[in-house]
Amino acid sequence: MAMTLHPIEAGNFKLDGGAMFGVVPKVLWNRTNPADSNNMIDIAARCLLIEDGNKLTLIDTGMGDKQTEKFFGYYHKWGDHSLEASLKKAGFHKDDITDVFMTHLHFDHCGGSVQWNKSRTGYEPAFKNAHYWSNENHWRWATKPNRREKASFLKENILPMQQSGQLKFIDGPNSSFSKENNSIDYLKTSALDFGVFFADGHTEKQMLPTVVHQGKTIVFMGDLLPTAGHLPLPFVMGYDTRPLLTLPEKEKFLNAAADHNYYLFLEHDAHNQIITVKHTEKGVRLNRVFAFDQLFN
Repeated sequence: MAMTLHPIEAGNFKLDGGAMFGVVPKVLWNRTNPADSNNMIDIAARCLLIEDGNKLTLIDTGMGDKQTEKFFGYYHKWGDHSLEASLKKAGFHKDDITDVFMTHLHFDHCGGSVQWNKSRTGYEPAFKNAHYWSNENHWRWATKPNRREKASFLKENILPMQQSGQLKFIDGPNSSFSKENNSIDYLKTSALDFGVFFADGHTEKQMLPTVVHQGKTIVFMGDLLPTAGHLPLPFVMGYDTRPLLTLPEKEKFLNAAADHNYYLFLEHDAHNQIITVKHTEKGVRLNRVFAFDQLFN
Protein backbone atom coordinates (compact mmCIF):
# COMPACT_ATOMS: atom_id res chain seq x y z
CA MET A 1 0.00 0.00 0.00
CA ALA A 2 1.34 3.42 -0.95
CA MET A 3 2.17 5.99 1.68
CA THR A 4 -0.19 8.96 2.05
CA LEU A 5 0.59 12.23 3.79
CA HIS A 6 -1.94 14.62 5.32
CA PRO A 7 -1.18 18.07 6.78
CA ILE A 8 -3.05 18.33 10.09
CA GLU A 9 -3.71 21.89 11.23
CA ALA A 10 -3.93 21.78 15.04
CA GLY A 11 -4.85 25.45 15.57
CA ASN A 12 -3.31 28.84 14.80
CA PHE A 13 -2.06 31.23 17.46
CA LYS A 14 0.17 34.29 17.79
CA LEU A 15 3.57 34.87 19.32
CA ASP A 16 5.60 37.99 19.98
CA GLY A 17 7.47 38.87 16.80
CA GLY A 18 10.53 40.03 18.73
CA ALA A 19 10.75 36.72 20.58
CA MET A 20 10.37 34.83 17.29
CA PHE A 21 13.28 36.71 15.68
CA GLY A 22 15.65 37.23 18.60
CA VAL A 23 18.22 39.97 17.94
CA VAL A 24 16.98 40.78 14.41
CA PRO A 25 15.50 44.31 14.17
CA LYS A 26 11.76 44.50 13.54
CA VAL A 27 12.25 46.58 10.40
CA LEU A 28 13.81 43.46 8.82
CA TRP A 29 11.48 40.67 10.00
CA ASN A 30 8.29 42.70 9.68
CA ARG A 31 8.57 42.47 5.86
CA THR A 32 8.04 38.72 5.82
CA ASN A 33 6.13 38.24 9.08
CA PRO A 34 4.04 41.39 9.64
CA ALA A 35 3.17 42.10 13.27
CA ASP A 36 -0.22 43.27 14.57
CA SER A 37 -0.69 46.28 16.87
CA ASN A 38 0.46 44.18 19.85
CA ASN A 39 3.64 43.13 18.03
CA MET A 40 2.28 39.58 17.63
CA ILE A 41 2.80 37.53 14.46
CA ASP A 42 0.73 34.70 12.97
CA ILE A 43 1.85 31.20 13.92
CA ALA A 44 0.50 27.82 12.84
CA ALA A 45 0.66 24.41 14.50
CA ARG A 46 0.77 22.33 11.33
CA CYS A 47 1.27 18.68 12.18
CA LEU A 48 1.84 15.86 9.71
CA LEU A 49 -0.02 12.55 9.47
CA ILE A 50 1.79 9.70 7.73
CA GLU A 51 -0.36 6.80 6.58
CA ASP A 52 1.95 3.92 5.71
CA GLY A 53 0.76 0.31 5.61
CA ASN A 54 -0.70 -0.47 9.02
CA LYS A 55 1.06 2.50 10.69
CA LEU A 56 -0.67 5.83 11.18
CA THR A 57 1.92 8.24 12.58
CA LEU A 58 1.19 11.77 13.75
CA ILE A 59 4.12 14.19 13.93
CA ASP A 60 3.50 16.68 16.78
CA THR A 61 0.09 17.52 18.25
CA GLY A 62 -0.18 21.31 18.73
CA MET A 63 -0.88 22.96 22.08
CA GLY A 64 -4.03 21.07 23.08
CA ASP A 65 -6.67 22.58 25.36
CA LYS A 66 -5.88 21.49 28.95
CA GLN A 67 -4.46 24.69 30.39
CA THR A 68 -6.33 27.66 31.84
CA GLU A 69 -8.01 30.43 29.89
CA LYS A 70 -5.39 32.77 31.28
CA PHE A 71 -2.63 30.61 29.80
CA PHE A 72 -4.22 30.50 26.34
CA GLY A 73 -4.94 34.23 26.58
CA TYR A 74 -1.22 34.85 26.07
CA TYR A 75 -1.29 33.01 22.74
CA HIS A 76 -4.25 34.67 20.99
CA LYS A 77 -5.70 31.64 19.19
CA TRP A 78 -7.32 32.47 15.83
CA GLY A 79 -8.98 30.61 12.95
CA ASP A 80 -11.11 27.47 12.97
CA HIS A 81 -8.52 24.70 13.01
CA SER A 82 -8.38 22.00 15.67
CA LEU A 83 -6.53 18.71 15.90
CA GLU A 84 -9.67 16.57 16.07
CA ALA A 85 -11.45 18.39 13.24
CA SER A 86 -8.36 18.14 11.00
CA LEU A 87 -7.97 14.41 11.73
CA LYS A 88 -11.67 13.94 10.94
CA LYS A 89 -11.29 15.85 7.68
CA ALA A 90 -8.47 13.45 6.73
CA GLY A 91 -10.82 10.55 7.52
CA PHE A 92 -9.44 9.52 10.91
CA HIS A 93 -10.14 9.54 14.63
CA LYS A 94 -7.65 9.89 17.49
CA ASP A 95 -8.09 6.21 18.33
CA ASP A 96 -6.81 5.23 14.86
CA ILE A 97 -3.35 6.71 15.49
CA THR A 98 -0.69 4.03 16.07
CA ASP A 99 2.27 6.32 16.76
CA VAL A 100 2.73 9.90 17.95
CA PHE A 101 6.18 11.30 17.21
CA MET A 102 7.15 14.49 19.01
CA THR A 103 9.91 16.65 17.56
CA HIS A 104 10.36 17.96 21.12
CA LEU A 105 8.25 18.47 24.21
CA HIS A 106 7.56 22.22 24.24
CA PHE A 107 3.86 22.82 24.92
CA ASP A 108 2.97 23.97 21.39
CA HIS A 109 4.33 20.71 19.95
CA CYS A 110 3.01 18.12 22.39
CA GLY A 111 0.09 19.72 24.27
CA GLY A 112 -2.42 17.79 22.18
CA SER A 113 -0.79 14.47 23.16
CA VAL A 114 -2.43 14.47 26.60
CA GLN A 115 -6.01 15.35 27.58
CA TRP A 116 -8.19 15.63 30.66
CA ASN A 117 -9.85 12.39 31.74
CA LYS A 118 -13.67 12.29 31.58
CA SER A 119 -14.17 13.54 35.15
CA ARG A 120 -11.44 16.21 34.75
CA THR A 121 -9.67 14.89 37.84
CA GLY A 122 -6.47 13.97 36.03
CA TYR A 123 -4.84 13.44 32.65
CA GLU A 124 -4.69 10.64 30.11
CA PRO A 125 -3.07 10.11 26.71
CA ALA A 126 -5.25 11.63 23.98
CA PHE A 127 -4.25 8.76 21.67
CA LYS A 128 -5.07 5.67 23.65
CA ASN A 129 -3.82 3.16 21.07
CA ALA A 130 -0.58 4.90 20.18
CA HIS A 131 3.05 4.66 21.17
CA TYR A 132 4.51 8.06 22.03
CA TRP A 133 8.02 8.67 20.69
CA SER A 134 10.69 10.97 22.14
CA ASN A 135 14.39 10.32 22.73
CA GLU A 136 16.21 9.64 25.95
CA ASN A 137 18.33 12.81 26.01
CA HIS A 138 15.42 15.10 25.25
CA TRP A 139 13.12 13.35 27.72
CA ARG A 140 15.67 13.87 30.48
CA TRP A 141 16.10 17.51 29.40
CA ALA A 142 12.33 18.13 29.43
CA THR A 143 11.51 16.39 32.70
CA LYS A 144 14.33 18.11 34.61
CA PRO A 145 14.05 21.46 32.83
CA ASN A 146 16.48 24.34 33.03
CA ARG A 147 15.02 27.58 34.35
CA ARG A 148 14.91 29.19 30.94
CA GLU A 149 12.77 26.48 29.34
CA LYS A 150 10.72 25.56 32.38
CA ALA A 151 7.68 27.54 31.19
CA SER A 152 7.59 25.54 27.94
CA PHE A 153 7.94 22.04 29.43
CA LEU A 154 4.65 21.49 31.26
CA LYS A 155 4.50 18.36 33.43
CA GLU A 156 0.84 17.72 32.58
CA ASN A 157 1.74 17.57 28.87
CA ILE A 158 4.64 15.20 29.36
CA LEU A 159 4.51 12.81 32.33
CA PRO A 160 1.19 11.06 31.46
CA MET A 161 2.82 9.61 28.32
CA GLN A 162 5.23 7.72 30.52
CA GLN A 163 2.77 6.91 33.30
CA SER A 164 0.49 5.22 30.77
CA GLY A 165 3.29 2.92 29.63
CA GLN A 166 2.95 4.25 26.06
CA LEU A 167 6.29 6.09 25.89
CA LYS A 168 9.12 4.84 23.66
CA PHE A 169 12.49 6.29 22.75
CA ILE A 170 13.94 6.68 19.25
CA ASP A 171 17.59 5.65 18.87
CA GLY A 172 20.15 8.43 18.77
CA PRO A 173 21.86 9.61 15.57
CA ASN A 174 24.32 7.19 13.94
CA SER A 175 25.37 8.87 10.71
CA SER A 176 26.00 12.25 9.11
CA PHE A 177 23.19 14.21 7.48
CA SER A 178 25.37 15.97 4.93
CA LYS A 179 28.50 14.81 3.14
CA GLU A 180 30.23 18.15 3.75
CA ASN A 181 29.97 17.71 7.48
CA ASN A 182 31.12 14.84 9.64
CA SER A 183 29.00 15.44 12.71
CA ILE A 184 26.83 12.54 13.86
CA ASP A 185 23.39 14.10 13.59
CA TYR A 186 21.25 11.74 11.52
CA LEU A 187 19.42 8.45 12.00
CA LYS A 188 18.84 6.99 8.53
CA THR A 189 16.00 4.68 9.42
CA SER A 190 14.21 5.08 12.73
CA ALA A 191 11.83 2.57 14.32
CA LEU A 192 9.09 4.44 12.42
CA ASP A 193 10.76 3.84 9.02
CA PHE A 194 11.68 7.46 8.32
CA GLY A 195 14.97 9.30 8.79
CA VAL A 196 15.49 11.70 11.71
CA PHE A 197 17.74 14.77 11.74
CA PHE A 198 18.80 15.77 15.26
CA ALA A 199 19.41 19.41 16.20
CA ASP A 200 20.56 20.84 19.54
CA GLY A 201 20.32 24.61 19.07
CA HIS A 202 16.65 25.16 19.86
CA THR A 203 16.54 22.54 22.59
CA GLU A 204 18.46 19.35 23.38
CA LYS A 205 18.00 16.73 20.59
CA GLN A 206 15.06 18.14 18.69
CA MET A 207 14.08 15.53 16.06
CA LEU A 208 13.11 16.44 12.50
CA PRO A 209 11.57 13.61 10.44
CA THR A 210 12.65 13.19 6.81
CA VAL A 211 10.20 11.28 4.63
CA VAL A 212 10.69 10.20 1.02
CA HIS A 213 7.35 10.28 -0.81
CA GLN A 214 6.60 10.20 -4.53
CA GLY A 215 10.26 10.80 -5.31
CA LYS A 216 10.48 13.88 -3.09
CA THR A 217 12.31 14.27 0.23
CA ILE A 218 10.08 16.10 2.72
CA VAL A 219 11.58 17.39 5.96
CA PHE A 220 9.34 18.38 8.86
CA MET A 221 11.07 21.55 10.05
CA GLY A 222 9.76 21.89 13.61
CA ASP A 223 11.62 24.75 15.29
CA LEU A 224 14.82 24.62 13.23
CA LEU A 225 13.08 26.74 10.56
CA PRO A 226 9.79 27.98 12.05
CA THR A 227 8.71 30.15 9.09
CA ALA A 228 9.95 31.09 5.62
CA GLY A 229 10.95 34.44 7.15
CA HIS A 230 13.61 32.63 9.20
CA LEU A 231 15.72 31.55 6.19
CA PRO A 232 18.57 34.09 6.63
CA LEU A 233 21.09 32.40 8.93
CA PRO A 234 21.18 35.02 11.73
CA PHE A 235 17.36 35.07 11.93
CA VAL A 236 17.30 32.81 14.99
CA MET A 237 14.48 32.71 17.53
CA GLY A 238 14.94 34.28 20.94
CA TYR A 239 13.55 31.00 22.28
CA ASP A 240 16.58 28.95 21.19
CA THR A 241 18.63 27.78 24.16
CA ARG A 242 21.89 27.49 22.20
CA PRO A 243 21.72 29.99 19.33
CA LEU A 244 25.40 29.49 18.51
CA LEU A 245 24.55 25.86 17.70
CA THR A 246 21.46 26.77 15.71
CA LEU A 247 23.60 28.75 13.25
CA PRO A 248 25.82 25.88 12.01
CA GLU A 249 22.90 23.42 12.17
CA LYS A 250 20.78 25.69 10.02
CA GLU A 251 23.63 26.38 7.62
CA LYS A 252 24.44 22.71 7.14
CA PHE A 253 20.78 21.82 6.76
CA LEU A 254 19.84 24.62 4.35
CA ASN A 255 22.88 23.97 2.15
CA ALA A 256 21.84 20.34 1.85
CA ALA A 257 18.22 21.38 1.23
CA ALA A 258 19.28 23.69 -1.61
CA ASP A 259 21.69 21.09 -3.07
CA HIS A 260 19.13 18.27 -3.09
CA ASN A 261 15.89 20.22 -3.54
CA TYR A 262 14.30 19.10 -0.28
CA TYR A 263 10.70 20.08 0.37
CA LEU A 264 10.53 21.83 3.74
CA PHE A 265 7.26 21.31 5.61
CA LEU A 266 6.82 24.37 7.83
CA GLU A 267 5.11 23.63 11.14
CA HIS A 268 4.77 27.22 12.35
CA ASP A 269 4.30 29.27 9.16
CA ALA A 270 0.60 30.18 9.02
CA HIS A 271 0.89 31.34 5.39
CA ASN A 272 3.38 28.95 3.74
CA GLN A 273 2.90 25.19 4.00
CA ILE A 274 5.88 23.84 2.05
CA ILE A 275 8.88 25.63 0.57
CA THR A 276 11.98 24.82 -1.44
CA VAL A 277 15.21 26.83 -1.20
CA LYS A 278 18.06 27.80 -3.51
CA HIS A 279 21.63 29.09 -3.30
CA THR A 280 22.05 32.82 -3.93
CA GLU A 281 24.90 35.30 -3.45
CA LYS A 282 23.36 36.19 -0.08
CA GLY A 283 23.21 32.55 1.02
CA VAL A 284 20.32 30.11 0.91
CA ARG A 285 17.01 31.85 0.17
CA LEU A 286 13.42 31.00 -0.71
CA ASN A 287 12.91 29.31 -4.05
CA ARG A 288 9.26 28.25 -4.32
CA VAL A 289 6.20 28.07 -2.06
CA PHE A 290 3.71 25.20 -2.38
CA ALA A 291 0.36 24.40 -0.91
CA PHE A 292 0.40 20.77 0.17
CA ASP A 293 -2.28 19.79 -2.37
CA GLN A 294 -0.23 21.15 -5.26
CA LEU A 295 2.41 18.52 -4.56
CA PHE A 296 0.56 15.57 -3.09
CA ASN A 297 -3.01 14.38 -3.28
